[in-house]
Amino acid sequence: MSDDRGRGIVSDLDRRRPAMRWSLRLTQGVLLLATLLVGLGPILWTAKGALSSTQELLREPLRLWPSDARWENLAAAWTELRVGHYLLNTVVLVGGSWFVQLFVAATGAFALSVLRPRFGRLIYGAVLVTLFVPSTVSLVALYLTVLDLSLVDTPWAVWLPAGAHAFNVLIMKQFFDALPRELYQAAQVDGAGPFRLFWQIVLPMSRPILAVVSLLAVMDAWKDFLWPMVAISDAEAHPLAVALPRLAETAEQNQVIAGMLVAIVPPVLLFLVFQRHIIRGIGFTGLKG
Repeated sequence: MSDDRGRGIVSDLDRRRPAMRWSLRLTQGVLLLATLLVGLGPILWTAKGALSSTQELLREPLRLWPSDARWENLAAAWTELRVGHYLLNTVVLVGGSWFVQLFVAATGAFALSVLRPRFGRLIYGAVLVTLFVPSTVSLVALYLTVLDLSLVDTPWAVWLPAGAHAFNVLIMKQFFDALPRELYQAAQVDGAGPFRLFWQIVLPMSRPILAVVSLLAVMDAWKDFLWPMVAISDAEAHPLAVALPRLAETAEQNQVIAGMLVAIVPPVLLFLVFQRHIIRGIGFTGLKG
């Protein structure tokens, strides 16, 4: 049985050479720095723009940090642009969308992976087919549907369509497929029904994948622009992603960027708090990129 440990692009013999070792360290350092710049660069520029004056933004857009940081821009954006009001709208829409996506993905994947109905493969194939349909193609049909159901200008117009997310069902089904089926069979022998099997056996073991699906659901709903703008015509009920472009037409540029910074902070904090569970879930599902 061959031992593949240590195999890679560079052999152990090459790693012992000082020139190669320092070249690898330099390359790794450059790649790490480039990754930090790509990942943190836009966030740092947003923070810089939020604390700058509009004149300085227009005069020196590439300046790394404002010459005179104006923290009052954040308070002005919160009060004058009513960022807090639109942030609350965003939290309401995102919270409902998150719950609907998680509920549909968990129950749908449980039915396809554990219960395995007679036409389960056909249903699973139909769900996967929707991944190849761009969301803009079904935009008109979706709007006519919520219009017929009298859901326009209500949060339900955003919450319910969010559940039709085939990718979440896909990765959650993959996770459920990896769980040992002996647990299901033992629970069924003890008299556990589908609801008890789902609530007491499957869900407690699914915290990592629930964290991943929750992150994907929150990120998708938080940045969604087109559908909330179409489904909710009342400007007072718009989320931040829709309100900020509208406010940018009349407001000061630095206040708009301050609003953007406020919109960035919650999802970043969410990832930092739950990153351990998220990374574990990604490892279980084999999700890449």
